[in-house]
Amino acid sequence: MTFFEHLIERDLRKRIITSLISVGVGAGVGWFVAPYFISWLTKPMLKALADQHLTQQLVYTNPTGYLNLLITLSIYLGLVLASPIVLYQFWLFVAPALYKHERSATTGFLVSTVFLFLAGIGFGYFMMLPKVLKFLISFQGPVVPLISINEYFDLTLMVLLGAGLIFELPILIFFMTLFGIVTPTFLFVNSKYAILVIAVLAAIVTPTPDALTMLIVMAPMIVLYFAGIGVSALVVGRRNKRLAVAAEAS
Repeated sequence: MTFFEHLIERDLRKRIITSLISVGVGAGVGWFVAPYFISWLTKPMLKALADQHLTQQLVYTNPTGYLNLLITLSIYLGLVLASPIVLYQFWLFVAPALYKHERSATTGFLVSTVFLFLAGIGFGYFMMLPKVLKFLISFQGPVVPLISINEYFDLTLMVLLGAGLIFELPILIFFMTLFGIVTPTFLFVNSKYAILVIAVLAAIVTPTPDALTMLIVMAPMIVLYFAGIGVSALVVGRRNKRLAVAAEAS
């Protein structure tokens, strides 16, 4: 079917509607907890200012600034809270194209995806963000920073979301192996090119030009790539084992 035929297909419509409802409910919950998350997100910035003996405060520069921040953060929190349901709906949509043993991996897929994303956010918050802020605030001259909470949130979102997506690399490799796009041998043989691509990506997603922050981003990406090779080998090994058993039975 074409893309538009898929859009009007009943099962896909049901999955999309369920996902949107779950995001809406999650955003409603996010509205009530957003102020607490703002306090949590501002801690690295306030610490960076304190380390440079600067005034520890963030501001908003227009009357709707803080309200816009609360709404935006509520939506993102809704996406995070609803992510298990959204991923499950995605899995239900693609499951008919998979074998029975592949569909049985639903729980592992959901848990691994959410765990890796949250681990990436934790890495970004505790490792990347302090280094980025320390580097940026270290530039001082005859002026002092007056930092907008909205602009700081945009920077924080870029760092945390980028780290969360980076940590999904093994999941991406899992699906590429599952659909026969890559093999563990291919991934291992071309690992040197993968490291080069990782270096370029780290340079792109790192919001500062210092080499230390770039290396901090590169290190987990390389580890995750080789972990992905292990996942790919596991998928191929199980597939070959099943094919061998089927061949013997026939």
